[in-house]
Amino acid sequence: MELSGKKILITGATTGIGRSIAEKLVKTGIKPALVSRRTELLEDFESAGCLVIRCDVSKKEEVKEAFKETAEKQGIPDITILNAGMGNRSTIKNFSSADAEETFATNLMGNIYWIEHLLPEMMKRKSGIIAGVSSLADNRGFSGSGLYCSSKGALSIFLEGLRREAADYGIKIITIKPGFVKTPMTDKNNFKMPFLMSPEKAAGIILKGIRKEKRIIQFPLPTVIGTKLVSLIPPGLFDKMTGYSDA
Repeated sequence: MELSGKKILITGATTGIGRSIAEKLVKTGIKPALVSRRTELLEDFESAGCLVIRCDVSKKEEVKEAFKETAEKQGIPDITILNAGMGNRSTIKNFSSADAEETFATNLMGNIYWIEHLLPEMMKRKSGIIAGVSSLADNRGFSGSGLYCSSKGALSIFLEGLRREAADYGIKIITIKPGFVKTPMTDKNNFKMPFLMSPEKAAGIILKGIRKEKRIIQFPLPTVIGTKLVSLIPPGLFDKMTGYSDA
């Protein structure tokens, strides 16, 4: 599928993967609509002719207004890349339901709020692509990352459940599962991140996968294989490997 001539919207476009995707598209002459809480960091894209919209995806009413503005100024997107996300490191020593609410509101509900508006319009015209950015960390509850892993796991399952129904209306649902990508979010991690990838390389893989209309875009391969193997580890052994003890 050729992307030129397509109306594309990207959430979480300020930094990292979202910004890198936007940069690659602009270089090819495509001017995507960019959604972010910090639109002041997207002035260069606005100067280049991109539609820039301020929106916190965790706020249902803000998403409603952002969708309305997009539809009025650019039209209903042909391709939406729901990239906005966040990660809260949460241990039993600093556990907070507020962190859980914030994480799930952004990583799960932020996608659902957008999809709520996209689906009816895409169903009418019987076409469209919705690509949600999940994670390869969606398969187990890693110590200290339970909120992040579970929010991404919920997103992956939600998108999988939506995929079959949407296909009947010509809508393609794509699940994007990156491994470790160097972004402001991963910069805060204090643990080793194997096969850490630049956001520019990740953006290239994602756009290539969207052009091929792949159901799941997951990378890098060593991490994909590793996470599949980790999913097969019995719970008791997994607890020992990740440092958990019930003694």
